[in-house]
This record gives sequence, structure tokens and C-alpha cells, in this order.
Amino acid sequence: MKRLLLILATAFALTGCGYNDFQRLDEQTKSAWAEVLNQYQRRADLIPNIVATVKGEAAFEQETLTRVVEARAKATSMQVTPETLNDPEAFNRFQQAQGELSSALSRLMVTVERYPTLQANQGFRDLRVQLEGTENRITVARNQYIQAVQQYNVLARSFPSNLTAMVFSYEPKPSFTVQNEAQISTPPTVDFGTGTKN
Repeated sequence: MKRLLLILATAFALTGCGYNDFQRLDEQTKSAWAEVLNQYQRRADLIPNIVATVKGEAAFEQETLTRVVEARAKATSMQVTPETLNDPEAFNRFQQAQGELSSALSRLMVTVERYPTLQANQGFRDLRVQLEGTENRITVARNQYIQAVQQYNVLARSFPSNLTAMVFSYEPKPSFTVQNEAQISTPPTVDFGTGTKN
């Protein structure tokens, strides 16, 4: 009987101090993170088609294409595991690699503006639309992840659930940050042209 009472008391204490909330929010952050990775992979899968289409323009700057290819290779070669969420250094390296890829793609799209034949290429226009949609999905997925992490971190830092966090080693999770604080006030410089979009 004492053992049953001890088990019930322990169960009540765990639910009352946020243990179940930690489990729920941890799963929520993992799910949101998986969606971020899914959208980054979608973007990475588009890049070879974009590069192949742009290569068809004989005069196109090779250096610009090389930067995109190298940034994609770096971003996709990183081993990302669920533990990445609990390792601020690994998370930062991943974030930097994705930022470099975003920057390289931005430069590519700005450079494309100087090539009317690329602008007129229906295949390239379709790829631009897909890339724009993917960038929007990345933004949505990142925002959902940021919100999930915020809820988890508030629980990890609030009393009395912070005691549960200490006992079970639930560390706050890293969130996305802006690499350059000056960029906060301006939208990303991905220029998809002024042509007609379907």
C-alpha cells in the first residue's frame, strides 16, 4: 500500500511541476524543427535545376554559380540530428550554413536580372516561383519553430517548472537569430524580378 501511495504521489508531483508539459513541448519543438529541415531540403532540391538552367546562358558569371553550388554542398553536408536542438554550437553552424546559402541564392537572383534570355525562359521563371514559395515556407516553418522554442524555454525558466528542468536536465533550446542585427528592419534581398508571375 505504501508503495502504491508513493507511486501516486510521485506521479502527482511530476504532473504538477511541469514534467508532462516538458514532454509535450519537447515533442512540439522536434516537430517544428522537422518542418524547418523539410523546407530547407525542398530548397536544396530546387538548386540543381536552377543552376542547370542558368548554366545554359553562355555569358553567365561562373563565380556566382560556383558560390551557390558550394553553399548548397556545405549546407547539405551537415549532419543534423535531434540533438542539434540541444547543442547551441551545432545549431549555430547549421544556421550559418543556411544563411550562406540564402545569401548566395540572393546574389544569383540579382545577377539573373542582367540576362534577358534567362528572364524569358519559362522553365527558369517556373523555378523562380517555386523558389519564392519555398522561401516563404521556410519563413513560416522557422516562425513556428521559434514559437515552440519560446514556449519550451519559458517553461524551463519559470518557477516551479524550472526545478523540474534542473532535476531532469531540460536545458533551454536555441532559437534562430538574425546574423546581422541591421537586417531586422529590412526584408531579405531576394529579388525575383519584375516580370509577370503566374
